[in-house]
Amino acid sequence: MAGTKKSAKSAKAESAESTNTATEVAAAPKRAKRKAKYVTLYSPFLMKDTKHELIGEPQETENGRQQWARCSVSHHSQLVNLDALQASAEKAMTQIKLSREDSKEYSPRLEYQVGDVIYHKPWDDVGIVRSKEVMSNGRAALLVHFEKNKDKRLVENLK
Repeated sequence: MAGTKKSAKSAKAESAESTNTATEVAAAPKRAKRKAKYVTLYSPFLMKDTKHELIGEPQETENGRQQWARCSVSHHSQLVNLDALQASAEKAMTQIKLSREDSKEYSPRLEYQVGDVIYHKPWDDVGIVRSKEVMSNGRAALLVHFEKNKDKRLVENLK
């Protein structure tokens, strides 16, 4: 009986040692997980813009830096020109300076045209009408790009 107690204590000590060695092994440097970079691209397979993950490393070619991108929906891959992508992103980011003096004050009862500059008083923000659309309930909506609030949908011609 005394021998079994001693062996139980030694078994606990051995398990404690094995736990220590397991933590030492676990404390070994882990392989750093690469943070994925995503871009929104047109997927020819789905025929719409989808999120793509950039895979691999960029390659320098005579056409510029190129890298493979995999669609997160269809899992198809395509070669993307990163320089052209960056240039189009910078072009989209250029802001048109809009002044409050040149704008119309927004009212949901009025009607607007694409390109009109409007001032939204409650938001204290100026924006430009990018597009018009008809909502599912038959009412008209505007897609307005504001300086502070970015893209917002507003109703128009509300009666």
